[in-house]
Amino acid sequence: MPRLVIISNRLPVTIDRRDGELHYHPSAGGLATGLNSLDESYDKVWIGWPGQVSEKDDKDEIRRDLAKEKLVPVFLTDDEIELYYEGFSNKTIWPHFHYFTEYTTYNEDFWRSYQEVNYKFFQVVADEIRDDDMVWVHDYQLMLLPNLIRQKFPQVSIGFFLHIPFPSYEVFRILPYREELLEGMLGADQIGFHTYNYMRHFLSASYRLAGYEQAYHHLTIDDRQVNVDVFPMGIDYDKYAHPQVEADNDKESQEILELALHRKLIVSIDRLDYTKGIPQRIKAFRQFLKRYPEYHGKVNLVMLVVPSRSNVDTYKELKSEIDVLVSETNSEYSRFNWIPIRYYYRSLNFAALTTLYRASDIALITPLRDGMNLVAKEYIAAKEDSKKGVLILSEMAGAVHELNDAITVNPQDANKIVDALVTALEMPLEEQAERLERMQAKLKIYNVKQWAANFIEQQQLLKTSNLAHSTTKLKGEEADAVVEKYRTAKRRLFIIDYDGTMMDFNVDPQAVSPDEEVLSILNGLAADPKNMVVVNSGRDRTTLQKWLGDLPIGMSAEHGVWMKEEGEWQLNPNVTDIWKPNVREVLENLVTRTPGSFIEEKDYSLAWHYRGIDKEFGEKRVREFRDVLAFLIQNQDLQVLEGNKVVEIKNSGVNKGKATNYWVNRDDFDFVFGIGDDSTDEDIFKAITNCLKDKPDTLGVSVKVGNGHTEAKYMVPGVKQVRKFFNKLLS
Repeated sequence: MPRLVIISNRLPVTIDRRDGELHYHPSAGGLATGLNSLDESYDKVWIGWPGQVSEKDDKDEIRRDLAKEKLVPVFLTDDEIELYYEGFSNKTIWPHFHYFTEYTTYNEDFWRSYQEVNYKFFQVVADEIRDDDMVWVHDYQLMLLPNLIRQKFPQVSIGFFLHIPFPSYEVFRILPYREELLEGMLGADQIGFHTYNYMRHFLSASYRLAGYEQAYHHLTIDDRQVNVDVFPMGIDYDKYAHPQVEADNDKESQEILELALHRKLIVSIDRLDYTKGIPQRIKAFRQFLKRYPEYHGKVNLVMLVVPSRSNVDTYKELKSEIDVLVSETNSEYSRFNWIPIRYYYRSLNFAALTTLYRASDIALITPLRDGMNLVAKEYIAAKEDSKKGVLILSEMAGAVHELNDAITVNPQDANKIVDALVTALEMPLEEQAERLERMQAKLKIYNVKQWAANFIEQQQLLKTSNLAHSTTKLKGEEADAVVEKYRTAKRRLFIIDYDGTMMDFNVDPQAVSPDEEVLSILNGLAADPKNMVVVNSGRDRTTLQKWLGDLPIGMSAEHGVWMKEEGEWQLNPNVTDIWKPNVREVLENLVTRTPGSFIEEKDYSLAWHYRGIDKEFGEKRVREFRDVLAFLIQNQDLQVLEGNKVVEIKNSGVNKGKATNYWVNRDDFDFVFGIGDDSTDEDIFKAITNCLKDKPDTLGVSVKVGNGHTEAKYMVPGVKQVRKFFNKLLS
């Protein structure tokens, strides 16, 4: 197995100095648990900040100590912590990606420091990395890092996981730094998110800002396939289901159990953050107390708020607001023997935490926006033995997509939260058990170990796939070798696609007539008596004849419906057009509903083009009429081809591959060259390979124009490079 290089903002250790000595404590976070559980055959190296500003004399000692555990430190200065971490990471990306744009800070010093620290991480990574390593970069603090690594180590497999939400395109585009952040992430081969919606937003931004179109959640960037997928993070289920603690000897645990004997407990646990919806939750609970006085003295909201970023003004204000709301609620509704909200601004030890989970009747978890929310999962796991308890969960938490037996609420809707509390309090024990068991079954399988293993397994498969489908670029020595073979060949065949190959038709595809350079190239190739030149196109016969009819070349029109040879057009005998009126009616309705799209009618096929509209909108329309088309064309020997922003309906048994077979077998060629740019041209490449299996003395050269997995042997980036190569042949 290869080495796995893990990179995160923090190392899985905490360092402190006591009595003049450094002390190292393992972190208890889910990320460390998941990554440490990976297959032992992986040789893991972890790079990150050790979590303190180190004195110069400490650094060498820390490096030596951490190296024993295969940990590599990245040391940060006070200014970097303030500007990169507290600044850009937590005052720009964090609020913006959680939709709190009113808190987003636009500060060039923050941005500059973020770039510099990402580069500092890269410098450490560059000293550690090997070409066959697998790299896994984590979270929003290091969004620029994947592309920095890609530029230096193009062959290394890189994964990136975002642990927070990725916002919708309309929110993401507001950021001045959007292109740089996106480009940084796109340096990875595999990009993971907690939920489908986050993934969908990212793909939308990739298309709208960078022009990368997705196919089945894959992006093609240069000669790489980038897998964008959903990997919902789990928890260490057994740790919470069967905690290895002695609650009997823990004072706080006993106090919690005593409280639970006399009250229904509603637990609320959050880190202090404006994304968690804590003030809204308190207001909803206060409304519950107002509407349902019969529950006074019978329930307690046990609210645990873990301190965070207490030196930041926004968080100070939030803390003050929470304090006031709790005080007002308790002042209004308390009795001498009952305080409705038990509020703790601190963390609990693990024994007390798991005891609180087990003893609580309800977990009220209502963040305004949350990447996942593992507290919800921990609460469910802690109910393994009792099978008693109800989870009320915000529909804005990533975990809601897995925990669909929870009572879901809009965290801004106080009335719905009140209703949910009543439903939970009155829910029969049998229903509670059934809901818990269904959620627990999922969490047992999709735990944090499975999350980490699945991500790495998919990255490994992608790495293998990219290597297997790697296509050689037709340039430099490779291009020279093909030119040399061309010059020594006695009989040559060129099968050339038109749109997207000889001409760039990112405009109206009905209006791209050949320019002088294209005509010169085709004339030049055809003028050599050793050459046979065929334009194999999806264009209609009339258009090809108008544009290229005066050239001494062969042509295949409409993917082989028509063939022109020795100046005469011949119709493929297997085609018919009796089906066209019914299909045309469907397509005309589609055009009416989709401004900017149009129908291209050929002799024996119909094509609906949507180049002039948003790609996602066009694909939505394709999905809508796909079933209708399937019904219309059943039993009619027709096929539907989905190309580059075009859907074409034509006769089955007719394609560019069959046309290629015809031309290849026309003569005894010792050099066959096929070139094209889209999925329909893959038939050309396959046909060349198949036709030449039994002709070892014939050189078959297949060239894909543009990026993407292909059956072609070579690739060129675009039309400009195609023309340059043909001119090189003619020079």
